[in-house]
Parts: sequence; structure tokens; C-alpha cells
Amino acid sequence: MTDATTSETTRTALRVENATLIDGTGASPIADAVVIADAEGTITYAGPAATAPPASGDAFTGRVIDAGGRTVLPGFFDCHTHLAYAHATPPGRRGELDPVLVTYDTATRLRQTLDAGVTTVRDLGGLATGYRTAVATGRITGPRVHTAVRIISHTGGHADVRLPDGTDLSGGEMSELADTVDEARLAVRKVLRAGADLVKICATGGMGSPYDQPDDEGLLEEEIRAVVDECRRHGGKPVAAHAQGNAGILNAIRGGVTSIEHGYGLDDRAREMAGERGVFVVPTLSTVYAGIDKATMEPYHYEKKVRWSGITKENISRAIEQGTRIALGTDAAVCPHGQNLMELSYLVDLGMDPMDAIVAGTRTAAELLGVADRLGTLAPGRVADLIVCEGDPLADIGVLGDPANVVCVVQDGHVRKDTKGLLPSATPAGRRP
Repeated sequence: MTDATTSETTRTALRVENATLIDGTGASPIADAVVIADAEGTITYAGPAATAPPASGDAFTGRVIDAGGRTVLPGFFDCHTHLAYAHATPPGRRGELDPVLVTYDTATRLRQTLDAGVTTVRDLGGLATGYRTAVATGRITGPRVHTAVRIISHTGGHADVRLPDGTDLSGGEMSELADTVDEARLAVRKVLRAGADLVKICATGGMGSPYDQPDDEGLLEEEIRAVVDECRRHGGKPVAAHAQGNAGILNAIRGGVTSIEHGYGLDDRAREMAGERGVFVVPTLSTVYAGIDKATMEPYHYEKKVRWSGITKENISRAIEQGTRIALGTDAAVCPHGQNLMELSYLVDLGMDPMDAIVAGTRTAAELLGVADRLGTLAPGRVADLIVCEGDPLADIGVLGDPANVVCVVQDGHVRKDTKGLLPSATPAGRRP
């Protein structure tokens, strides 16, 4: 089973042994560890081999993955992706693209993301709910999906991708426009009608939008409050705020959002308010470290990125130092797809301890998505989402950033990737998109 695109259609009990375990809780690693999952894909044991149930006899009837001394970690989260797009800027005339090809290309990006070690994503604009269903029902293989479907923006704001003649460059898949409190409520109702798991708003301008700046404010504070209230009225859906400049960040926090996306201008006051109100920050450092290329970017975009890169690093470094609640997200599409865990290296570069960076991509991210009771850590009762990687990520967090080092991916008890033949008894189910 050496093809990275292999995906099991059947599920049996699994036992991972001869591994170093990093369980996602922040606890010290366990050498010579064992992780056991039952045939329903639920972890029943994760801990030292010395106290693990035996692997022979009637006690275990599944299959064994010999990790060969490698590191086992929970499946990671990327809390900020745009999987429907190969490149986010410019968005392109989606209406001129063959929708069949768009679908296949999106499925390929989902597969690349899973193979990088990300078993759950939160897509924040452009991804239809059909992809969530396709993954959940086994039609395609990819991370389980939480999607905002479209982004709520004001006219001329960061997510307004319409030309002056009204042409929507995203094919109608990127944004809902709202310019009053009532329109903000209506926009929420529209994206929830489309099946959104959460609501995404623009509280500021941005880098890739040509007619505004990151310091420009987006939705008014009262409009943000209306969005949050409308989400409360519909099952308490979370609200993610694209917020780069500090004034818009403060508006979003005061308005009651769940998470600040990017947070480049986050100052001490905003960090303090976020901590007091339990607001997560998803800093998407990949857009600063890996998303700047003068040769491929519009001049306005390049200029803003260069100007803000130092500001971002300084503010996020201070947020890390002060213990801000950070969850991992990349803004994939602005940065390359399938290299999601490079984000861990950027967090560490700005001062985060490697173990804390791993927690940001596992347990804390699961908390942000409201699934920490099932995902994000390797413990009895949790879903069997795990990866096996080469090397020691606590000594070199960069090993996780190379998908080739992620040699095995297990999702919900299914082996999705096995490039080293760690499970030789598995039968390939054939190539799937």
C-alpha cells in the first residue's frame, strides 16, 4: 500500500505500535507508545506499550501499523482555507470556467490537503456544501469539511468581487453583499440557507482587494452585532471575521465574533479584549511567509504585502508571547495548497514552542470548530484521526511542513495514505479523486 492516493473503503480495528506519541493535549511525548482504534473508528487506547492491551489472541482482531519508531500525532486542522480556488488573487472569471473541471480540481486540492496531514478543514469562502457531503459520504476523499460557503461584505469591501458592470468574477460563489443592519441579517439567512456551517464576514479591507486597505473598516459594529445575533437565533453558528487592521479587529471583537482571521494589526488592547471574551485568533502566517511573489502578484497586492509583513510578524509574535488563543489556519489559495503544515514552522519562527504549535493545529483548532469532544487529541473515546510522520517535530517542526514526511494518514479509522507500506495487509481500494 504505497500509493499516497490510496483510500480504504472498509474499516477494521487498527493498532499503531512502535511509535512516539504526541497526543495533541500538550503533554510530554510518550516513547514506545501504542494507539488502538476499534472497528467503528473510535480510539480505545493511547499510551505506553507497557500498559497497552495485548496485540495477539482474542483481545485484538484488527490490523497492525508498525510505525517503525516514527512519530504519531492527531490529524491536523486547517481553520482557514479556500479550496474552491487554485489562486485567490485575482479570483478569476469563474463563470467562464467549465464547472466540471472546477469540481475535479477542487477534489484534487481536497486530496492534497488530506495527504499533507490535515484531516479537517474550515473553508472560509467559495466552497459549496456539496463537497462537504461528497467527503462525508465517501464520494471523494479529503478532509472533513466545515464551510462558510460565501463571505458577507459591504459594497466595495474586501469580498466584493464584482466589476462595475455587475459581473461577479467568482461566478456568484464568493460573497453576499450587505450595507445595512437588515441586509446583514438577510445575508446571514442566505448563507445559512445554502447550508453554511459558520458565517464569515469582512470587518476590514484586505491585501488582495484592489480598492481598499487592511486598515479600512468593513461591516459596521452594529452590522456585526446583527450577524452574530442572527447566528445565535439559528443554532448558535460561529462567526469568523476577516480582520486585518486594528480598528476592524476591535469592531469584530466587540461585535461578538468567534474568531479573528489574520489579525495582522492586533494591538495590546485587542489582544486583551480577545482574551477576556474567549475569541480565537487564526493568524494565517503562510500568507506572509509563503504568499509574496512580485512576479505573480498585482503591484497593489505586492506593495501591501511587503508593507504589512513586518507589522504582522511583530504583532503575532507579541500575541504568542502573551498567550493569545491561536488556532492554525493558512488561507490556502493565497498560499499554496497541500503544504498546510508549513504554518507550524512560521508560528515557531515567531516564538511559539513546537509543542504549542502542534496544539494550535490540533486541540485548539478542534475547540474553535466545536468538535474537541471528538477530534483534535488522541485519547480513548476520540475519533481515530491520526498521522505518522518521519522525524521528531519537537526537534524540527519543519518535518511536518513537507507532505512527503507525512507517511501515513488515518481518518475516522480509515487508512487514507500509506507511502511506506506500514500496513501491508491492507488492500488498495483503487485510485480516487
